[in-house]
Amino acid sequence: MADDILSIGGEKIGSRLFIGTGKFSDERMIKDVISASGAQVITVALRRVDAGVRGDNVLEYIPQGSILMTNTSGARNADEAVRIARIARAAGCGNWIKIEVINDNRYLLPDNLETLKAVEVLVKEGFIVLPYMNPDLVIGRRLLEAGAAAVMPLGSPIGSNRGLRTEEIVKIMARELKGSVIVDAGLGAPSDAARCMEMGCAAVLVNTAIAVSPDPANMARAFSEAVIAGRRAYIAGLAPSIETAEASSPLTGFLGEE
Repeated sequence: MADDILSIGGEKIGSRLFIGTGKFSDERMIKDVISASGAQVITVALRRVDAGVRGDNVLEYIPQGSILMTNTSGARNADEAVRIARIARAAGCGNWIKIEVINDNRYLLPDNLETLKAVEVLVKEGFIVLPYMNPDLVIGRRLLEAGAAAVMPLGSPIGSNRGLRTEEIVKIMARELKGSVIVDAGLGAPSDAARCMEMGCAAVLVNTAIAVSPDPANMARAFSEAVIAGRRAYIAGLAPSIETAEASSPLTGFLGEE
């Protein structure tokens, strides 16, 4: 699988596991987590970045050479998301932006329509835009047509660790969309990540399940291995499932039976 490289925004990405940087009890863990996971794309909320301050700056723990993807966490509408993206670029965080537009305070579900508006503006300004979204084939297609580099449907609500509760819609999106589908939010176990990859998703983004684990670095490694296994299975081709049993070896002609 050495030549199985994900390409997004002109970047060649070897690891299909993207890592978030929130919720760690000690941000010094982040460096070891990234190393164990092999992740190249790392997300961070703008409010946790201060390039002029050391000692309380998450960027201090992100290795050189990583692709930093600032998210617009806290944005309640398209205008706010656009403003945050512009501030992030001005602060030296680069052009990669994960659009989060959330005005639902209970379930933290993204607003797809406001997200689309933000994508349309930021793509024209040269950003590499990856929108976080409620799984929806039509909106996913429109986001890609607007220039999104990939779409990021949720697996289940943010931080819930409930796994891939949106499986059927995500599977349709992975099959039908002419663009990368990256599952973001809610994946609670490495097996969830493997399932996403088996379905043909391009990558997964994991934060909470790693950050709150008793052993974050080892959990990051487990997710990395699961992503690799799931991708390998997808490339190999999964055997079809059937309703009834089918013997692996012939049952007829055994011990002279006719």
